[in-house]
Amino acid sequence: MMAGTASSTLPEPISEGGTLLRDGLIWAIFCRPGHEPVELERSVVTQRLLTGAFPPELAETDGWAWFHFDIVHTLSRTQIESIPSLPEEVRQVLTNLERSIRLDSEDETVFGALPAFDDTTTDDDRNVSTWRFALQPDLLVTTRRHPIPALGVVFHELRRRLVPRSPAYLVDRALLEFADTLRRDFARLDDQLDRAEDVLLMLDRDTDLGRMSGLLGLVRRRSTELRRVLAPVDRLFHDEELELPEWAEDDLRDRSQRQVHAALDDLLALQDRARSLQDELTSNQAEETNHRLYIVSLGTTLMLPATFVTGFFGMNTGGMFLTNGSWGTVEAGGLCFAIMLGTWVLLKFTRLL
Repeated sequence: MMAGTASSTLPEPISEGGTLLRDGLIWAIFCRPGHEPVELERSVVTQRLLTGAFPPELAETDGWAWFHFDIVHTLSRTQIESIPSLPEEVRQVLTNLERSIRLDSEDETVFGALPAFDDTTTDDDRNVSTWRFALQPDLLVTTRRHPIPALGVVFHELRRRLVPRSPAYLVDRALLEFADTLRRDFARLDDQLDRAEDVLLMLDRDTDLGRMSGLLGLVRRRSTELRRVLAPVDRLFHDEELELPEWAEDDLRDRSQRQVHAALDDLLALQDRARSLQDELTSNQAEETNHRLYIVSLGTTLMLPATFVTGFFGMNTGGMFLTNGSWGTVEAGGLCFAIMLGTWVLLKFTRLL
């Protein structure tokens, strides 16, 4: 399939949107604003990676290319590590299997590793993965270990001819999709806090505070996990030592910084609300515990005189009164009740009840 044919179609998407080749290349497309992306032949991909330039029929256009690799494949890692057109540090970042977050630039190449949700779990408990990229004015190289839905969203937008002027926009768009997914998670967690707040405001004796504590614990745990991912990204864009090329400055630093910072603000507000509800729940649990201890103490206090009377009558001594007569037990029981009643009146009089 020739790269210059605008009517060419891309392979049927698998996961993110491409067909996995034996060397780990998921897709290689050439994009021009206003045109549908076209699939590049393998020889064109090899030429661009080895020489740093496209064939003349592509180099003379105002387009750019996107090469996406699965670095689980050993061949893809070996191929990326031997690309002479990319600096050595960039190649190391692209093939790194660690989950650290990074954003840096060298000459006209912007590179780094950014977070994204993978598609290996349910929406309620998404795992956060990392995808890596190297960005030049006419080329975007991305690598990943797990399928990244955010990259699939960007890929399908390109197929609808929503092609930007610079590949830097794709990195920004993937971050925007990540931030949008975060906000959907925040909304779901906020709904759980709404239910917890409704229960706490309408407490009754049948309220299961233990279950509410577990619900708030899940929300706080999940929000803490997301903050550990989002906070480093926010620090990256606020790093004063980060100098990006002029062609990537607007897309990456300005818009991405606002998106990530807004998501972090939402997360901090969610955590503050969760802490407030946790404090309220702790207060209610302490109040319920004190109430139960109060009932136990009151019962013990009221039974104390009766315990004394029964202990007194249980002594095996001679001359015990109420032993001669058929109503001795009734009279002893009445005495216990009278003493308990007197104790209750005394507690009321001294305002201990």
